[in-house]
Amino acid sequence: MNFKSLIRNSVPFLAILFFTSCEPEVIEKPTALTLSEGFENPMGFYDATPTFSWQLTVAKDVSSQTAYRIVAAGSPDLLPENADLWDSKKQETSRSTWIKYEGEPLSSRQKVFWQVQYWNQDGTPSAWSETQHFELGLLKNSDWQAKWVGLNTAKDSIRGRENVLIHKPQYLRKGFEVSDKVASARLYITSKGVFDVSLNGKNISDDAMSPGFTSYDKRIETLTYDVTDLLTSGQNVLGVELASGWYSGRLLWGTTPWDNTISPKVLAQLEIVKGDGSKELILSDSSWKGMTNGPLEFAEIYDGEIYNANLEMPNWTTADFDDTNWTTVEISEINDSVALAPKRHTAVKDKIKLTPQEITKKDGAVIFDLTQNMVGVPLVNVPMKKGDTLKIRFAEMLSPDGTFYTDNYRSAHSTDYYIAAEDGDITYKPKFTFHGFRYVELSGFDSAKEPSKDWVTGIVQYSDFEDNGTFSSSHDKLNQLQSNIVWGLRGNFLDIPTDCPQRDERLGWTGDAQVFGPTSMFNADVYKFWASWLQSVREAQLEDGAIPWTVPDSRGNKIASSGWGDVCTIIPWKIYRRTGDIGFLEDNFEMMKQWVAHHELKSENYISDMMSFSDWLQPYPENDDNKGDTSRNLIGTAFFAHSAKLTAQTAAVLGKNEEQARYGALYRTVAQAFDEKYFDETGKVKEVPETQTSYLLALAFDLLPENKRKNAQANLLRKLNDADNHLRTGFLGTPLLSEVLDEMGEIDLMYKLLFNESYPSWFYSINQGATTIWERWNSYSKEEGYNPKSMNSLNHYAYGAIGEWMYERIAGIAPLEAGYKTIRIAPQPKSPLTSASATYQTPYGEVASSWNLENNVFQLETKIPPNTTATVVLPGNIEKELLLDGTSINDNNSVQLTKTSIDSFELLVQPGTYNFQTIMR
Repeated sequence: MNFKSLIRNSVPFLAILFFTSCEPEVIEKPTALTLSEGFENPMGFYDATPTFSWQLTVAKDVSSQTAYRIVAAGSPDLLPENADLWDSKKQETSRSTWIKYEGEPLSSRQKVFWQVQYWNQDGTPSAWSETQHFELGLLKNSDWQAKWVGLNTAKDSIRGRENVLIHKPQYLRKGFEVSDKVASARLYITSKGVFDVSLNGKNISDDAMSPGFTSYDKRIETLTYDVTDLLTSGQNVLGVELASGWYSGRLLWGTTPWDNTISPKVLAQLEIVKGDGSKELILSDSSWKGMTNGPLEFAEIYDGEIYNANLEMPNWTTADFDDTNWTTVEISEINDSVALAPKRHTAVKDKIKLTPQEITKKDGAVIFDLTQNMVGVPLVNVPMKKGDTLKIRFAEMLSPDGTFYTDNYRSAHSTDYYIAAEDGDITYKPKFTFHGFRYVELSGFDSAKEPSKDWVTGIVQYSDFEDNGTFSSSHDKLNQLQSNIVWGLRGNFLDIPTDCPQRDERLGWTGDAQVFGPTSMFNADVYKFWASWLQSVREAQLEDGAIPWTVPDSRGNKIASSGWGDVCTIIPWKIYRRTGDIGFLEDNFEMMKQWVAHHELKSENYISDMMSFSDWLQPYPENDDNKGDTSRNLIGTAFFAHSAKLTAQTAAVLGKNEEQARYGALYRTVAQAFDEKYFDETGKVKEVPETQTSYLLALAFDLLPENKRKNAQANLLRKLNDADNHLRTGFLGTPLLSEVLDEMGEIDLMYKLLFNESYPSWFYSINQGATTIWERWNSYSKEEGYNPKSMNSLNHYAYGAIGEWMYERIAGIAPLEAGYKTIRIAPQPKSPLTSASATYQTPYGEVASSWNLENNVFQLETKIPPNTTATVVLPGNIEKELLLDGTSINDNNSVQLTKTSIDSFELLVQPGTYNFQTIMR
């Protein structure tokens, strides 16, 4: 072959080689794309100015981000280079969370597609992300053409406990015809009450207790469903079951700021886009029909359901059903003073199934033990005889004689009934109630049949979020405590953060929420849950700045409590620290300022005189009062100062310098007044009872001058010693105990308090069989039985606030910068633990810390996500060698030793996975 032919034959290969080598290097695309508070491709979204977040791919060539570009368009075909809604252009920044949309204005119903790309630390671009999307719901009241519809159930005058009007469940339907091909269809729907909706005999969703619980005189949440595939050519039928729910049920004390004598109503708007682009609306209006003589004869949150199968109406949500005898509904207009707004967190769903582990026959009934206290409903599959009534009772625990313990349900009847229409197996699951229980008792079934475990399934229900963190250790009881914390969270996060899920209460008590919020954020992906509830808190705030005891304000009480109302400053700040979302602080800043003003209104010379539930349920109170012994005014003044300080810190983050100075000065003034009023020159409490909590508040909120702090710390240790190193703290003091002792360096003492087994302690309830956190430290004991007090919830998450210290100090994962942009890994290995581990999904990805101590050798395995850095503090003898993956850290460019102390190494660590080893002193 001559030279020319060699060249000619090589041209294709050379061309391929040339063009391949000239292609720009591209790294892996970003992952975990989310919208605002963590939504993924939402429909019926609430926010026309959302924020965007993503995570960097875990790869060798990716440690950090130097730039990003976001594009958004009305069609995926326009992405990425022809975006018609927004092109952020290349932004030189490491920010990868909470990037605010700055494109064309968005409107109701609009669907938006978006992508993101980033550049790594070397300036290399990533591939474009997968295309994401969101579709806005109906954002304004004026978007609705439908009317509120329903029947006048108030005229039935059925009165329940406390003479509260109980409305019969309604069955509502609307027939309509669809002639042309359907391109898309959306059902926008909500209710004053709770609803379940079907189209042509098929349930539209698996949501439960929709639309949820808000302040009905301020805002009602709406839901959006894609029903395109459920419509048929010809006759169609929408069917809605409607019950009272929270709207007109007998919420605690039977009073509400809204009129609960008004019958429940539904609002529905079906928007159909046809193949030719034309639009048709099917509205809730006077053409709808309804009736109340259906199988669900009674439905109430506290009291349960009555279901009569003899009244079933087969196919009532299909076109074949004859509704001639049904009644025309009443209609009412939309009230523009009450906002109709898309639901801003996830609906309640069936999340977990529990099967009984034991069954026991007793007095003609059968008791099923699920072994776990849970919240939700039973699914029963039971043989019955025609005309018999199945009675389904619930209990969190049993009495010593094996009977049901239900005294702690108080007036909540919490019983479901099913009336059989024929012989044979029946299947039933309550729809418009929920229960808190571990045990299910069945009676009224076919006694000729032998009971079996598959007769009952526990359907665990809570707002549709997933786990966000894990914690485990070498200690079985500590692991049980973690389990109890998680189950308490699940049980009390049913649409709002409740205080208890079983008795005649189940309300959004603000004090419980503020102490448990940080712990909940570690365990579950609940940012959107808290953001939604904080909007309700803002709506519930009174003109004088007061925050009601419960939110939504189901009581109409005009009195606020210190430590409870302070949820409006504490939760925004604590959740900002975990998310890094400045927008959350912006949303709540005005509320924070108004609350501080209310503190000021309720004080004289900066000493508080606000009403307070105080250190609720402190053990061994001197006066046998649920509020404990700590001075109400001392508590109020401490929280006044603390809220002023948090408001100043928020102003600093928001760049509001004048307000930062103002609230900072107010905090210092209140702190000085607190010190002068309640502490003598020796750092000892004066004029009021000396309690552990009085010292904890002073130290945790930084209310004492430096010259008194050491003495106050010594006095706290004295009070703990007087109690044989047991806590004497209630709802407000307990969450501060670990924080203060940790800051004092009293880690051994905190471990002792945590691992105490006698009353009062976290393990005490575990030793008595607890599978959730209890309301009282001694709700039950094997020796003395049940606490005789009327408030005795066995699922009450407040004392689960210890979880925050378990994750941040035992496992050692904490944010150094808001949102975990910089992370602290600093585990505290102490006896009796030999190992502990935790994982946590930060906004940047998973961080992990797992340590083991054996034969004086300490090992820590940790994972740091991309686009962050970490300070890792390792306990160990600094005179012995520190090893990384078995070799000296000097050989690793990703780890830098920055400081040593007597018994620890401090390292600056880049993203990656590491295994450290030290020798303990």
